[in-house]
Amino acid sequence: MDKTIEEREHSTWLGRLNLWRKEHVSEKMFVLILAFFVGLFSAVAAFVLHWIINQIVFLLTHSFEKTSANWLYLVYPVVGIYLTSLFVRYVVKDNISHGITRILYAISSNKSRLRSHNTWSSVIASAITIGFGGSVGAEAPIVLTGSAIGSNLGQLFRLDSRTLMLLVGCGAAGAIAGIFKAPIAGLVFTLEVLMIDLTMASLLPILVSCVTATCFTYIFSGDAALFSFHLDNDWTVERAPACILLGVFCGLVSLYFIRAMGFAEGIFARFANKPYVRLALGGATLSLLIFLFPALFGEGYTSINLLLNGATQDDWNQILNNSLFAGQTSMLMPYIALVLLTKVFATSATNGGGGCGGTFAPSLFIGCFAGFFFSHLWNMHEIGVYVPEKNFALMGMAGVMSGVMHAPLTGIFLIAELTGGYSLFLPLMIVSVCSYLTISIFEPHSIYSSRLAKEGKLITHNTDHAVLTLMQLDSVIERNFEAVAPDVELGQIVHKISSSPTSVLPVLDAAGTLLGEIDITKIRHVVFRTELYHHFTASQLMLQPKATLPEHSTMAAVMKTFDRTHGDYLPVVDSDNHLKGYISRQRLYTQYRKMVADMSED
Repeated sequence: MDKTIEEREHSTWLGRLNLWRKEHVSEKMFVLILAFFVGLFSAVAAFVLHWIINQIVFLLTHSFEKTSANWLYLVYPVVGIYLTSLFVRYVVKDNISHGITRILYAISSNKSRLRSHNTWSSVIASAITIGFGGSVGAEAPIVLTGSAIGSNLGQLFRLDSRTLMLLVGCGAAGAIAGIFKAPIAGLVFTLEVLMIDLTMASLLPILVSCVTATCFTYIFSGDAALFSFHLDNDWTVERAPACILLGVFCGLVSLYFIRAMGFAEGIFARFANKPYVRLALGGATLSLLIFLFPALFGEGYTSINLLLNGATQDDWNQILNNSLFAGQTSMLMPYIALVLLTKVFATSATNGGGGCGGTFAPSLFIGCFAGFFFSHLWNMHEIGVYVPEKNFALMGMAGVMSGVMHAPLTGIFLIAELTGGYSLFLPLMIVSVCSYLTISIFEPHSIYSSRLAKEGKLITHNTDHAVLTLMQLDSVIERNFEAVAPDVELGQIVHKISSSPTSVLPVLDAAGTLLGEIDITKIRHVVFRTELYHHFTASQLMLQPKATLPEHSTMAAVMKTFDRTHGDYLPVVDSDNHLKGYISRQRLYTQYRKMVADMSED
């Protein structure tokens, strides 16, 4: 006799381990154990990615002249994008761009299931892209990698969707904590950007993942911070107006970032099926921009550290090294402004041309340049009290990150943890909040969530909306229905009624197209009169449904349709009006109430 599926699963070592785990380890404890390993593996992935990037960058650029332009800047980025596109097309064979948006989509529409290749493919692809000069960040690929690790560990042990969502959050939090050695920022990022609700059941596993990733990153790479910063000039309340204006400026820069990114992505989307056209367009744009402004090469963290630690004109002029403007002091501010404006196009060209990377690092980069540009302009024109450029460059990082990601707490805690700049906590809060309030006037969603929000697939902290987003249309469609042809007589219809699980009988033609439906409750006046059984046909008795639901409808739209029509059953049809099944109001609301109750549990 063939073994059942359950018996076959238990015959494997993993099945036996899972069986032992269920008998001896509580669910909460097991999630904490998985959170530890998710944090560990996320830290390993972050360390490996940055090590590979650093090795490639050193190999390619260690012999460059600092006092003149280097023509190889025209070559390396194109090579990197091309190699990445080949790797994605022939090895991965899947779209791995927009890492954090991909996580949000998995949470919203795929029950938090990420593919197994996401645990390594983004690391390799982004290492090639960034190492060869792609003007993107490594953070989003690592966040996707960490989340995929969490998702696949959960799938391995057949955990439910809610626990998978938590492990995806643990992976994202561990990745941010590991990259920046910032455990609190990792936690806040997951709550703000991925919008996973803060309950006691979710807080502890995410914290475990963050602390684990941070500790192992210290073990792997020592205690050196990603950005070095030393506070030379304490903040005073006289600088509050300048901080408020910087926040507004960062909000406007964030708006420019999001709008320009959307515009550039739209251009590349026109050539979605022409990879070599995209490569030519993206590669040429990126190479030219990097040749003119070498600060755009790679993640740009070297330039950020120069602005965060510079105190004199000579220090700041190092930004001009390797460019056509090297040594030209008068070109510093125009150069800063042009880099600020072109970074977004360099990032779009990298991803649009076939590269792989995120917008996390570009937002930090633009924020640093925006803060320096604002403060240096302020001091040059002696608008008010003196403001230290390095401090405002740091606050600009928090401001633009808060605006682009719609995540002010992430901006505040990340920059404070990253640089040890806790003495600037209050001005960081002022700038981040002002930036967020400014961009909220124009953009209701972050750069990550705007694509999903347009499709109604975005999870939010609103429990009602979150439940509707998580509910799957397929799970409530009743496909077991009794259909009749339009020429079927009443006598046969009565026979069908006796075996119908619903109170409506769909009338379909030979192709399965929905012509109408017979409401059983509305034919009582003839259904018991046997002398009429041959006088009426389905086409005479049918009515048009109160509404039809397209098969790809969101659950929010389904709910609104039921509320509008007050129907008990609504048909689901495809684009050709072929009937797919019925949705029962009772079944829909039962599942909805159950999911609300489950999400409300701590």
